[in-house]
Amino acid sequence: MSGVHIQPVILSGGSGTRLWPLSRTQHPKQFLTIGGAHSLFQETVARLQPLDNILPPMVMCNHEHRFMVVEQLRQIGVHADIFLEQVGRNTAPAVAIAALATLEQGDAPLLVAPADHAIHDPGALIACITSALPAVLAGRLVTFGITPAYPATGFGYIKPAAQALPDQARVFPVEAFKEKPDLDMATHFCRSGEYFWNSGIFMFMASAFLAELARHAPEVEAACRRGFTERTRDLDFVRIEPGALEACPGVSIDCAVMEHTDRACMIALDAGWNDLGTWAALAASAPPDAAGNVAVGDVIQSGTRNCYLRAESRLIAAIGVNDQVIVETPDAVLVASKEKAAEVKSLVQQLKLMGRPEADQHRRVYRPWGFYEGIASAERFQAKRILVKVGASLSLQKHHHRAEHWVVVRGCATVTCGDRTFLLNEDQSTYVPVGEVHRLANHGKIPLELIEVQTGSYLGEDDIIRLDDSYGR
Repeated sequence: MSGVHIQPVILSGGSGTRLWPLSRTQHPKQFLTIGGAHSLFQETVARLQPLDNILPPMVMCNHEHRFMVVEQLRQIGVHADIFLEQVGRNTAPAVAIAALATLEQGDAPLLVAPADHAIHDPGALIACITSALPAVLAGRLVTFGITPAYPATGFGYIKPAAQALPDQARVFPVEAFKEKPDLDMATHFCRSGEYFWNSGIFMFMASAFLAELARHAPEVEAACRRGFTERTRDLDFVRIEPGALEACPGVSIDCAVMEHTDRACMIALDAGWNDLGTWAALAASAPPDAAGNVAVGDVIQSGTRNCYLRAESRLIAAIGVNDQVIVETPDAVLVASKEKAAEVKSLVQQLKLMGRPEADQHRRVYRPWGFYEGIASAERFQAKRILVKVGASLSLQKHHHRAEHWVVVRGCATVTCGDRTFLLNEDQSTYVPVGEVHRLANHGKIPLELIEVQTGSYLGEDDIIRLDDSYGR
């Protein structure tokens, strides 16, 4: 509708542990390029841009991911308001914060979209949003339903009423929400033809959502209002007051509002939706070969059937295996039957209890200035490859327990070491003694790449004393 400005709200707080080892806590699936040229997060933002009168998106994210959000938005040329959660409290509090922020500028329809879903027909989504808008402007809370492709036990289900709203041929009042069912019940839902998957995509007026939240979950509304009122600015980010979030119940939009309100409606979305929440879902999103296999990367197989094989850095050679998920990354390999692959989430919990870094980090670790990745390590030494973006710099810092050797392999480094500042060109090196104040910067015109060799009694990342930092860490 002409003149109506829609406010996208991108929910990007998830950790995606069911897609380990590809997805890790500090670099979850929404920021990965799983297929195509962009990450799932970038695709989510970009597919909404053709909407008429679209406002800059609001991104709700974990504070650990804030610099990845900024960089990925920069890559696709989109500006956003970024709200940081020190403590994740599920989707209802996140959307409440977005609604409160929207109301400061005037009421508007919120379009709530998870950042980690795939939609193969963005045009169908835009048409669906346009069809839902009149009901939203009338005060309805609209959820987008997906026709079930199989009896999934990992999704909630929606049963719409038989009759659509007056003058709204595609929008139906919701008769019932059903939480994640067991297999028998999911099979019944699918066979009945009366139920839809709950996609997690919603559309409602900011004021309407807050009114229903205050009615059905007042403790959530009050905590979010306090957290938003006491927010602070952190560079380009809005940081929600952490004490309020800690006191806020963690609850989804469905459990807090949609299952209780009498304003809930559903519109069917037929756009090739996939939540990519499990390895089975990811396998189903790609066309298989004649033997039912989906192979990504450097894969050779013989006599193998109905497998998902993904190689990120090395060759996978599979012979005579059936119904398996095999995923290789530089520091971990997952081998699981397709039937049990969804249980990887519990395996990640075991890794966390063991203190294994593979639960949280990839070998390549992204920072606001670029990234580093481990090459080799043993007692008292480790080697890393470091890439510094053009115009970026590391913090001014020192270490109590390690010395560092830097060798530039591409670009030109500006090095501060003690009271000296000097340039290092390709094939040149320098040494930073233990305890020496130092900084690395790239003032050149191409990315700076170097090899760092650390030596010392302790090589952990927490042995960094930051004296000055451009990123407020």
